[in-house]
Amino acid sequence: MPSNSSTFVAGLTAAALAAVGFLAYQASASAPADLGGRQSGGAPASKAPRDRRHPAALPAGSGAGERVVYSLADDRVWLVGPKDVVTRTFKVAPGSVDPLPGRYAVTSRSGAVTGTDGTPIEHVVRFTTVRGATIGFSAALDGSMPEPDPTVRTGGIRETVADGAAMWTFATIGRGIVVVP
Repeated sequence: MPSNSSTFVAGLTAAALAAVGFLAYQASASAPADLGGRQSGGAPASKAPRDRRHPAALPAGSGAGERVVYSLADDRVWLVGPKDVVTRTFKVAPGSVDPLPGRYAVTSRSGAVTGTDGTPIEHVVRFTTVRGATIGFSAALDGSMPEPDPTVRTGGIRETVADGAAMWTFATIGRGIVVVP
């Protein structure tokens, strides 16, 4: 009997190690290539090539399918619907911490909370965390879109109330978010 128990335990151990290895592979395959970051304030934002005649045009290389595209250099968001049609684009005011360029998904949402800066906000759509700062889109109830305070680590990307409502409707849990430089 002891040899059967040993075989059983060895089989369970091997299965557990295989599961952990598989999960580690999935995590590394979906992580942004430059996840390590180099600056304390977030990812460096170099300007991606844009169509100068159409500054609100969807950036080339921003993926395919229904998604949210956020440009760090342009402080602009595109809501991209079926067949890669832009349904809405708008300017935003970033926080003091930027996400790294890459692909993400909406991980959580809140209807109304108080922002890190003490401002009441609504339609919060979160998609990542950078060194303890939660990154997400939100709209201030008072309509403010302040300049980020570099002395306070904030990941809130502020939208107007109307744009926040559009984001809330579009960016449900699991919706893809593509961050471009």
